Amino acid sequence: MFIFVLQTIWLYIGELAGKDLDVGIIFKFLLYFSPKLVPLVLPLSILLTSIMTFGNFAENYEFAAMKSAGISLQRAMRSLTYFIVFISLTAFFFANNVIPAAEFKSINLRKNIAKLKPAMAITEGIFNDVGNFNIKVNKKSGANDQYLDDVIIHQESARGGNYTVIKADKGELVGSTNSDILSLILNDGNYYDEIQQKNPAKRANKPFTKSAFKEYVINIDISNFNNVDLDDENYRNSQGMLKVSELNESIDSLSTSYNDELNKFADVIYRRTGATLFASNFTPVDTLKSFDNSILELYDTSEALQIINLSLGMVNASVSNVTVKESEFKNSLKQLNKFEIALHEKYVLGVACIILFFVGAPLGAIIRKGGMGLPMVIAILIFLTYHFIGIFAKNSAEEGQMSPFLATWFSTLIMFPLGVFFTYRATTDQGLLSFGNFMEPFNKIIKKLGLFRKETE
Repeated sequence: MFIFVLQTIWLYIGELAGKDLDVGIIFKFLLYFSPKLVPLVLPLSILLTSIMTFGNFAENYEFAAMKSAGISLQRAMRSLTYFIVFISLTAFFFANNVIPAAEFKSINLRKNIAKLKPAMAITEGIFNDVGNFNIKVNKKSGANDQYLDDVIIHQESARGGNYTVIKADKGELVGSTNSDILSLILNDGNYYDEIQQKNPAKRANKPFTKSAFKEYVINIDISNFNNVDLDDENYRNSQGMLKVSELNESIDSLSTSYNDELNKFADVIYRRTGATLFASNFTPVDTLKSFDNSILELYDTSEALQIINLSLGMVNASVSNVTVKESEFKNSLKQLNKFEIALHEKYVLGVACIILFFVGAPLGAIIRKGGMGLPMVIAILIFLTYHFIGIFAKNSAEEGQMSPFLATWFSTLIMFPLGVFFTYRATTDQGLLSFGNFMEPFNKIIKKLGLFRKETE
């Protein structure tokens, strides 16, 4: 847990350090973030400690003493099995109650800190709303991220709409804790402003003004930023914040909405084809005018050209509409998959604890090594395999390439036969991999074939 918390500190130290934040707020953030590490820490801890414990037993010949006293491996593992089942149930309760609450607290705290410190609200590479400005920067630098590179600003007008665009090569945020004004100093840039015309005829010309500047200062009122309650908890739009019952309800709602939108769009596209009008105002005749190559021969050249242009326009519009909707449906499906993955992850955590115990305990008895040396290496290799398989499967599931249910359980299902295999070999006092035992079935087949040949001769 300590190692993963240190990793969290390194990940977020750039956002938290040097922002005039209280030490209590930083520790509160780490406290809220720590429960999300339990799904990583707990299975690894159970795997490592089971290998170390049973490795010590085997290394010190305590298993030999148990077996001489008539105590089998299953009996030796019985009390720990009950304990691991209890840990698994506790882990499910923890994942269903504590982790969503901690996620809720941590995300809201980060959003409130970002409001309190505007420099944190400006994320590199995307547009960020700061007051009535929409700011995008390519890179931030400096001790407090006050220096900005490649700045693009869209300024919202009083009537609404972004008609002013400001671009600058460099920028600097200058402010004081005693002032409600944040100054944004821009260097070497251009200023574009669209001129709104009341006359509709002049709007087609799209008039604008353009100017260049060496230095331009924008003062941003941040009085609202400083009136932030760090304990405010309004944001609750994340699958990580929800319990099982809430996830089931959200999945049902998202699935219904997705299917309804899909059916509506299919109906709209069908109606745009004009197929619904084929049977209206149609009177069949006994004879049909013959034509050789195309139905357009029934019309003169101008009418045929008009039909072709109209058809191409309708097809291009439909293709464009389908492309846009495809992206929307893909995002909706990705959101739905995330909620389903979050639901199954709560169950996987408890089951993974049991499976990894039955991987680690027999493996420790087989390798007969305790302590922090070889068991640590083996445990980390097994866990990394388990963890990376899970990550790749979940990423595929988010994109719709795999079922969310299968992706979430995939790594655990792979570890299950491994646990059965290790438990069988430890129970039957076999090594980790015995080449002779592996070849024994093939040797039997070869012997039978030899006897069959002799009988035939």
